[in-house]
Amino acid sequence: MSTIPDRSERWAATMRGFTAPGVTFAHADSKAEVARPQDTSRNPLPAVATPELSLARATLGIDAATLVPSPPADAPSHEGPVSIAPPASFDPLTRERREADEDFSMAPGATRAIGAGNRRHPEEPDPWRTCFERDRDRILHSTAFRRLAGKTQVFIFPDDHLRTRLTHALEVAQIATSVARAVRLNVALCEAIALGHDCGHGPGGHASEDALHPYVPGGFDHAPWGAEVSLRSLNLCAETLDGIANHSWSRPAPSTPEGEVVSWADRIAYVCHDWEDALRSGIVAPDMLPEAVRARCGERRSQQLGTFIDALVSTTLRTGRVAMDEETAAVLAVFRSTNYERIYLRQASVAQADAVITILRALVEHFADRPNAIPAVREAGGLVAGEPEALHAAVAYVAGMTDRFACRLAVALLGWDPAKLPRAVDT
Repeated sequence: MSTIPDRSERWAATMRGFTAPGVTFAHADSKAEVARPQDTSRNPLPAVATPELSLARATLGIDAATLVPSPPADAPSHEGPVSIAPPASFDPLTRERREADEDFSMAPGATRAIGAGNRRHPEEPDPWRTCFERDRDRILHSTAFRRLAGKTQVFIFPDDHLRTRLTHALEVAQIATSVARAVRLNVALCEAIALGHDCGHGPGGHASEDALHPYVPGGFDHAPWGAEVSLRSLNLCAETLDGIANHSWSRPAPSTPEGEVVSWADRIAYVCHDWEDALRSGIVAPDMLPEAVRARCGERRSQQLGTFIDALVSTTLRTGRVAMDEETAAVLAVFRSTNYERIYLRQASVAQADAVITILRALVEHFADRPNAIPAVREAGGLVAGEPEALHAAVAYVAGMTDRFACRLAVALLGWDPAKLPRAVDT
């Protein structure tokens, strides 16, 4: 019979971490130091054998005595409780100090983080994070962001390697922060806007905007909807909300250079990765890539991204405005136009959009007539069918759905014929 402990025993050994007097470590053999403690010879942290370390030794094969260095031979003895002394010359990097560092290092026109930020509802500032870092973290941990994993980028019900709205947002954030660092803008603000920019999208891709358009005064636009409805409860900074609401090129320009960087990053990301996904799916072939794109940017997505990012950075540094040189921007436009012709407006995509529109409108009308079937409405005390608030609640509920949830509800509540649901691309 094997003497090797099974997985559950190994995990149980780490349940509470590994303790020494006054501290707990994640690893039994932890030796990493952020800074050396003061006067370790006079007040050493001894090698001790706590119950957790004894269990670690038995199950993980780690000698508890290796947790911390043994005291020097000539060290004086110490009786009583022992704790780690404060480190020498190691001051914390507080939010205030980081704000000062950013103010010194960022470009003159970059957006500065100040205290708790400009929020709809005032808050106390965080001791460690800037206001835009808090925005980024709130978006990252929000249900609206997590649901992007189940929402269409281009292909509904994508396979394991095709993009979703969530992976798209992550790629936009990578591009935006790369540009922001190079031109000395506020990286955290760029990241917050990028992660949140598509949180207002409904299920089924851009077809959801057409589906929900008749039910919203002035029409449904995912950009302002995300800022004003989907992420409203997060109490984000005005600059973050502005960048999210105006990231689309059809919207007014964002009020910050960071917002404009995200506008470019969004377009660069989806033009390049939508083509790659279409290639993987067999919808387009490599020889369909326009010669102007191939000559300027190459055939691989890494080359294409590099070309567009370099052009954006170099032009911004040269002109002091968030812009791309005319020649490279024209190639990006040709690339995007090709995507529309070959991918977005192909017959199968149009059919998919029609199916999405029909389902989402039916769901909105169902819940507008039965607003108290919406969990959040019921929990808030209920609404009367026919009132504008009931219709708004129905649109918000449907817009927040993932693709699969919307389709399941259509079948379960509306008796939808599964054969008439949007079809996944066959890859």
